[in-house]
Amino acid sequence: MFKAASLLFLAISLAFLGISGCATHHEVEVKPVEIKPIHITIDVNVKVDRALDDFFGDIDETAQEIKQAE
Repeated sequence: MFKAASLLFLAISLAFLGISGCATHHEVEVKPVEIKPIHITIDVNVKVDRALDDFFGDIDETAQEIKQAE
């Protein structure tokens, strides 16, 4: 009878430990999302390219006139 009681106590203990191991609690902290502006520099590059074309336009025209005159 002592052996049966020990086995019953052991079985109940293992069942309790098995069930308590399945009971978990997880807490997830959600922080607010920060949205930052996106800066696009392609407009600046196009403006610089156009400014350089305007600046060197006179030189290009003069070079074409010299080639045609030859």
